[in-house]
Amino acid sequence: MKYKVFKFGGASVKDAEHIKNVLSIIRSYDSEKILVVISALGKTTNALESKLPSIAQNPEESHIILKELIEDHLDIGRALNLDAESLANTFRKLTDEMITSIVKNGNKGSDFIYDQVISLGELFSTKLIENYMSSCGVLSVWQDVRELFQTDNVYKRAKMNMPESGLSVLNVIPDLFSEKDIIITQGFIARSAEGFTTTLGREGSDYTAALFAYFLDAGELTIWKDVPGILTADPKRFENVEKLDRMSYREAIEMTYYGAKVIHPKTIQPIQNKGIRLMVNSYLNPGEVGTIISGQGLPNYPPIVVIEDKVCLLQISSNDFSFIQEDHLSHIFNKLNESKIKLLTMRNSAISFTLCVKDPGHKRLNALIDNLGDYFTIDVFDGLQLITVRHFQENLIKNLTKNKVVLFEEILKNTIQLVVKPSLELKEKS
Repeated sequence: MKYKVFKFGGASVKDAEHIKNVLSIIRSYDSEKILVVISALGKTTNALESKLPSIAQNPEESHIILKELIEDHLDIGRALNLDAESLANTFRKLTDEMITSIVKNGNKGSDFIYDQVISLGELFSTKLIENYMSSCGVLSVWQDVRELFQTDNVYKRAKMNMPESGLSVLNVIPDLFSEKDIIITQGFIARSAEGFTTTLGREGSDYTAALFAYFLDAGELTIWKDVPGILTADPKRFENVEKLDRMSYREAIEMTYYGAKVIHPKTIQPIQNKGIRLMVNSYLNPGEVGTIISGQGLPNYPPIVVIEDKVCLLQISSNDFSFIQEDHLSHIFNKLNESKIKLLTMRNSAISFTLCVKDPGHKRLNALIDNLGDYFTIDVFDGLQLITVRHFQENLIKNLTKNKVVLFEEILKNTIQLVVKPSLELKEKS
């Protein structure tokens, strides 16, 4: 029997009613063996990030600092008729492990502390949900993904050790499925070769699910979202968006590369390598078919629009008016990487280099400018918007750029990218 892999994000498990809905979805796949990857509940990751400074300064006080967050999880447990005292003990033990790790190894830096703290969200949510499923008679088991997924020692954006991780998955998961129907595990987190918790980058749970599907040769990966599938634009922003019934791996990779938020950019490659079908379905209407991503896409795609707000345009030129060459580009990219500033698009000319980046805030942006040194002149334009359109049409571009000034335009095959700023419409005085 081919296993299935499901992934449920934070919005799909944000409260007791949503968790009951997840159980209902899983029960509708009767007699299937399903590995379920689950994110932190609702806005838990954001809440934990807000507690980071306090925990970093006084890790021994973490139980007090996290009291409200833990109580929120216990309230959901009570609404699901679970033993709150038993859950509290579980959360206390996980928090104690985090405290010990930080106290003994806090000198590893802020990114290390980040990973130890933020991982509590996934650990809490999966303990809560597996407890609920077991209480409802589901043959389920909780699995700590850190016992399976090994990474390097780079915190906040760790890189997977694929051979070691794959071997661990195959040594553990089939044996668990011989006794259980459902395995509940965490997205986004892993462990380093030293045994410390690492994370795979924000929104990395999709990637976790794809890796499980890859290692297990799963029959299918389903990502459950609050939208009916992959849409041609953000429905919160545009009217008349369309659902794409099918999409090729290649088109999905292109979409995520250009910033589409429906699936994590790293998700596609593992499943493409094994030819595993990816379903993007709605947990709000689980009976409806969403978007199928496979080797077969559509013969023709409608325009697909991705909008990125709060971007900056950096125009970089050498002070001696010399050509921008390979050594200059290498220097610029190294400094971007060190500053952890996300590059969105770029263009190179003979004596200048233009970058569009996600606005990192004044402090990090000024640090990047300082790090680039005195050799370059840098002009910064902020408060901008990046518009990317796949399979663009001229009339759509006119509508999207109405009352906007285009500062940057790059056209590739099937894709146009525009960096724009608002423009006031001139009105003649009466």
